[in-house]
This record gives sequence, structure tokens and C-alpha cells, in this order.
Amino acid sequence: MSVITAGFARGSIDKDVLLAAGLDPASVQACIAARPVAAGVYEADVAAFGRFWRLEKELRSRLPTRPVRTAVEQAAVAALLAAARESRRQFMAAHVERVYRGLTGDMRRFVRVERLVVEAAALVPGLCPTPAEVAAEAANRQADKDGVEIDQGIFCHAVLARPDTGTHLCHAMLLPRHEARALLPELIAKGRVDLGGTEVHRDGKASYVTLKNLRYLNAEDDDVLDPLEIAVDLALLDPATEVCVMRGGVVENPKYKGRRIFQAGINLTHIYYGKIPYLWFVRRDLGWVNKIMRGQAFEHISPDEVMGETHEKLWIGQVDTFAIGGGCQALLAMDYNVAASDAYLTLPARKEGIIPGMANLRLWRFVGDRVARQAIMYERRIDCDSDVGRQIIDRIVAPDATDAAVREVVEGLTSAGMVSARANRLGFRVSEEPLDLFRRYAAIYAREQAWCHFSPALIANLERHWNAANRKM
Repeated sequence: MSVITAGFARGSIDKDVLLAAGLDPASVQACIAARPVAAGVYEADVAAFGRFWRLEKELRSRLPTRPVRTAVEQAAVAALLAAARESRRQFMAAHVERVYRGLTGDMRRFVRVERLVVEAAALVPGLCPTPAEVAAEAANRQADKDGVEIDQGIFCHAVLARPDTGTHLCHAMLLPRHEARALLPELIAKGRVDLGGTEVHRDGKASYVTLKNLRYLNAEDDDVLDPLEIAVDLALLDPATEVCVMRGGVVENPKYKGRRIFQAGINLTHIYYGKIPYLWFVRRDLGWVNKIMRGQAFEHISPDEVMGETHEKLWIGQVDTFAIGGGCQALLAMDYNVAASDAYLTLPARKEGIIPGMANLRLWRFVGDRVARQAIMYERRIDCDSDVGRQIIDRIVAPDATDAAVREVVEGLTSAGMVSARANRLGFRVSEEPLDLFRRYAAIYAREQAWCHFSPALIANLERHWNAANRKM
């Protein structure tokens, strides 16, 4: 039985497993007796499930922390967590609409996912971990976590799985961030905003978003997630530009000194040391990546392609050196990609033990199902200047000519006007990846990525393929 199946399939708690760990028999019996079955009455279920979650947590708190547990104690914790997670799945299956409407004022208020899970923890105690519980585990290495954030994955999956609540959450995540609106006057006045790990600047009719996590070869991590989304928002909001460009900054690493690197994927060292929270994945792919794909939403209009509209611009990807993992994923949302002849793409999901964002949804549309499976499941490298690479990359140039080539593409796209550009990309999107298809995929992604992120296999993969135990933060 897989980790995922085991996590959801256990219908009862093995009393002997808990007693073997030295837990008090009376407390064990009380917890087992409190295990609820959804009655379908919201108030009654909140009370019944809440009592079980409280008793289950109290039992776990009596056992040592993960690094010092015995095998018997770990088995007891695993049994308790599995039962609690299954009960949360059952509760959300029965009451997701009621919970979501309560959190969003009957869907009149848009709440981003990072705030939504916090408010859910307050509205239905025990349903999601509290900020204090998440912070307590965040101090640990990934291998030393019990994965309280998996409960956030169960919650997000249930919300996204429904067309009404899921579309509303996607809508919330497509709205421009308030930080971007606050910084827009500066961009308009100066033509540039430096956000630390990311910068946005105007050059003629183009907004350039430059990732500058230079120490980590422009990898993505929790430090650059907010700046990157804010920069994407600003690029879209700038009234003086018609297209947007995403590229990597020039790094100082001796091996690549003086060269741009598009992106090195997720920061694997940060994952190993527990510095990438689960919600990072959901926020990223429902946030800046989806804004590139389908633009920014308006509060009063649905972002659905048929029933509503978004504010969007064409995006150009400038690929220097390599686009690994998340970098390759980003290119699949672009309208036009320019790459250096020596650049390459990889999606090393198998070596990392996680799902490569929306690549499973999108890559096969470019290169076909078999190559997509080879890239995601068997680490196939795709050279940009190859038959397969040119199905993702639109123009190949010399390594020192990507800046100039992008300027030429910008000029070519904007010289004839952009009236039809949005209409054409909308036509492609509604036939290839309408919002409802994205939502359905995102629901599965939210659940499965939670299990992957806290799987022992992830740690083993990072130690085997990344030598993570010997790397420093």
C-alpha cells in the first residue's frame, strides 16, 4: 500500500499500537471512542470532529519528538496522524462548501490561500494547523517533521475539487497583490522596482522580470516567492508596456561567472533543511505562474475564459544556460521562448521526489506524451537546440545574443499593435487549458504534493542525488 493510500485508507486506530508506545489506556480508549462519523449536521460535526482532533493531538503530545522516538513510538504517531487525516478528509467531504462560505462571507470576499488556511484553523479548530503549530515544525529539518501541513493539503484539495469553491479560490489567487498596487506609482515614475530577489524594469514597450537569487543560481525558494509574484503583478499592471519578459540575472558563481541563468528550479538545500513550506507549492502555481498563463483577475468579473475576462499581456521567456525544474515549468506558460544554443531544460522530479508543478498538465502539449513522461519520470534532458527542444523554444541564438534577440522579438510583437494578441492567446488557452481544467489538476496537485513533500522518499532522494546532508544553507 502506498503512503498516499495508507494515509487515507485507515478506517480505525489499532489500540495495541498505541498501548505498545506506553500511552495511557484510558486516554487511548477515549480517543478511539471519540472517532466520529460525519452526521451531515454542520454544528454537530464541528463539535464531534473537534473533540476527536483535540484528543488525538493530546495523545501525540505525550510522545517524544520525531528525532528521538523509538520505532514503536513512531508507529503510534503514524497511526494517530493517519486517523486524524482521514477524519479531516471526511469532514471536508461533508462540509467544504459551508466552511468555505463561512471563510469568505458567502463567497463575497476573496481570501488568498495562505490566509485561508489560517482562518480555517480558527473557524473549525483542528481542521488545519494553527500558525504556531506550523512555525514549531518549521524549525526542524524536513526529515524531522511530522507533516502537520499535510492537513492544509487535505483542505486545499477539498476546496479546489469543487467547481464553485475551487474557481473562487483560483480567482482570489489571480487578483493583483496589494503590495504591487502600492508599488505601481514607483514603477510608473522610475521605470524600475527592485524587490531584492527579483527586479522589474521597463525597457521600451516591455516589462522585464529578472530573478536574482544569485547565490543559488537563481533557484526558487521561500525568500523569492513573494517578490517574484509582486514583480509579475507589476509587469502586468504597468500601463506603459505591452509585453513582458522573464529572465534570470547574471550570477557570480565561478563556474558560470558573468552569465545569466534562467532558473535552477526549487532550492533543494532549503527543502532538505525544512525551509520550504508546503503552501509554497500551491501559492506559486496558483499565483505568479498562473498569472503569466492567464493574466490578472478583476474582482467583479469571473476569470473563466468563456464567462469572464482577465487583464493579460504576452510573455517571453529568455533562457540562458539552463531552465531546471520550475524554470522549465515557467516556459510552458510563456507565449514565446528565446534560448541560447547551449542552454538545456530538465524536470528532475524523480530525483527530487515531488511533482513538477503544472508540467504534467502542460508539457505533453508541447512534446507529446512519451517525451513528457521521459522528462518527468526518467530525467530526460532536453537540449534547447534539438528537435524536441525546438518544440518548446521558438528561437535559438548564440549564447551571447539572447538579450538582443529578445529585444527583436519585443519589437516584432509590438510593431503591428497588440489588439489581436490577447484574443489569440485566449483562443489557444480556452481550447488547451481552460480555467476549470486547471482547477481540477490543481486539486490533485494540492493533495498529492502534500504527501510527496513529507515523504521519507524525498529525503532519501535529496541525500542520494543532491548530497544534501553535506550542503550548507
